[in-house]
Amino acid sequence: MAVLATATLVAGCGLFESDAAPGPTGAPGAGSSVGHPAADLTGAAPDVDPSILPQESVAPMPAARLADGLVPPTNRWFSGLVFGDEPLPVFPVPLAFGVTDGGFAFGLPDVEITEQSILGPFVPQVGVDVGAATVVVTAYDTTSVTLDLLDGGGTALGTVTLVEGSPVLRYTAATDQSAALAVAFDAVDGLLAAEAGGREYVLVGAEDALSDDGRSLDLSAGDSVAWFPVPDDAPDGAVATLAEAAAHPVTGTTLAYGVADDAVTTAITYETGGDAPGSGTVVVRLPHQGESDGATCDLGTYATVRGTVDVCTASTLAWTSPAVEPAGALDVTGLGEEEKTELADQVRADASALEPRPSDTYFGGKALARDANLLSLAEQLGLDDVATPLREDLAAALREWAGPAGCEESDARCFVYDPEVRSVVGRTPSFGSDELNDHHFHYGYFLYAAGAVAAGDPALAADLAPVLDLLAADVAAGASSGDFPALRVFDAYAGHSWASGYAPFADGNNQESASEAVSAWNGLALWAQASGDATLETQARWLLSAEAASARAYWTDFDRDDPALDGFGHTVTSLVWGGKRDWATWFSAEPSAMLGILVLPMQPVAGYLAGDPERVRANLDEALGGPRDDPASWDVMFGDQLLMYAALAGPDDAAAALDVARALPDERVDDGNTRSYLLAWLLVHATA
Repeated sequence: MAVLATATLVAGCGLFESDAAPGPTGAPGAGSSVGHPAADLTGAAPDVDPSILPQESVAPMPAARLADGLVPPTNRWFSGLVFGDEPLPVFPVPLAFGVTDGGFAFGLPDVEITEQSILGPFVPQVGVDVGAATVVVTAYDTTSVTLDLLDGGGTALGTVTLVEGSPVLRYTAATDQSAALAVAFDAVDGLLAAEAGGREYVLVGAEDALSDDGRSLDLSAGDSVAWFPVPDDAPDGAVATLAEAAAHPVTGTTLAYGVADDAVTTAITYETGGDAPGSGTVVVRLPHQGESDGATCDLGTYATVRGTVDVCTASTLAWTSPAVEPAGALDVTGLGEEEKTELADQVRADASALEPRPSDTYFGGKALARDANLLSLAEQLGLDDVATPLREDLAAALREWAGPAGCEESDARCFVYDPEVRSVVGRTPSFGSDELNDHHFHYGYFLYAAGAVAAGDPALAADLAPVLDLLAADVAAGASSGDFPALRVFDAYAGHSWASGYAPFADGNNQESASEAVSAWNGLALWAQASGDATLETQARWLLSAEAASARAYWTDFDRDDPALDGFGHTVTSLVWGGKRDWATWFSAEPSAMLGILVLPMQPVAGYLAGDPERVRANLDEALGGPRDDPASWDVMFGDQLLMYAALAGPDDAAAALDVARALPDERVDDGNTRSYLLAWLLVHATA
């Protein structure tokens, strides 16, 4: 039986059961036709208490253009619009939007391809000037954002509605006003249209408001107008159909998800007001969404940094992704005695050489997860003399990190709650975690380790729960509350998470390590299992499967034959932004880093990266310093991670990687890994 849930980022979420399971799974990274929930349920926020932690701002929150009462929307596609001294461009796919002096501008990015990048920056094409002095975000939900334009005295002049997945940009006047247009619109075939940036735009709802020269709109309070770019290859009648749909404003969006054995469902409903609620609006279907139930997608296409997208009309955009099963241990029980002996010797060696774990939230969490994997191997191999003290040590370390009052006594290995930005933050930050960066990466490791070590140990799970549940709520609260936003980092429409807290970039938000995002939701599921939270486990399974599909669709296995991406010279995009995709990382220019950051930490769940052996090999050929059959080629950054990734191409590839791994230099074994786990992974896959 499928479990279906609906959620709104502002109102909350609920769970219900239905016999309507998701439909058949499509290609890797893509969805297929699926029925979606019709109910709209509201549920409770997470049952957590952030007051058990010290209340402290580790770093001040930037200036925020945010209405009172809203939880700060960090880690969103539109965070750069909210935080910082000046509002930055944002990318509600397929459009790009920016605040300008006096108003706003938007356009459909003209995608430019280079050897290293897929670029779709904000370039103003249609501009509107209403004399605004400032802007403020007054509402947001699953995929829509409401932005008020204010005069110098703080009075609202009008409202802009940005909707992720919609090519329609809508403005509603709050006062009688004249709005100046940067380009002139004129009647063309019964519609108001203009050419801007080499593309035709249509203006809807302005028939009686447009000036004779087409360069201004005389609007009364309550008047609403909308624009959309004409799609490429639009068939006859498509523009009229889109204009009709664009006339129905999106008043809000809601999210529903479903979980079944073979697939998960994501369904986003675009609510329309006016005289035709539920009549549908204009949406675009991203590559990872595949065939979308309830959408008519024969209205043309747009080229975007995500690839070619179909233009559709729909009330609800629903799609499925292949289900990924959470996993917290490699099963080595089926190995032969010789392999078990080799592995046992390595486990003893690694356990005796463990160094003190770091105290920041990233490397400290990685070390806990690393040692949890080592513990699993020791216990499966019957190495009680290794397993017993390691389990005791890990339990003590987790209890230390999960001590609610830890930061009252120490500046390390503890968490505080920041009441201004509404987030749990480690007292010893890393990689900007005090600025809300990468929380799902960091906390995913803690959740993984806690889920693995506390499985079957209710007493330990109970001790850890007050703080570990806060870490889970920080990155993945199922509903918004005054303490946390719903799904802080996860973008349901895009199908993946955003890593930057405040997104202080002209290219929007970004995410580099898609694999660590997948691993985060795997850890969330394991913790939910260990702590007995069935509702959280259902949500975690959806997040895990959805993120895994998008990781392949945009990072590791994207369609290289898509004409929108023609000319890009690489097999992976290691850094995905709102407005571009790069073959680059934040930390290294080494080719091995471009792929390594997309596959680490190769937890037991990492089998989601399999399915296309030739693509695995092609990705490795680009990442390595030489031929795959030369052991020296693997003496590169993340060499251990790449060897484990190679095993996903098949047993022969795993066997060849195993020969290399036995002699891999120690410095090429990542700090979140051990040679024991590396060998175990390859032995298991070589004998599969």
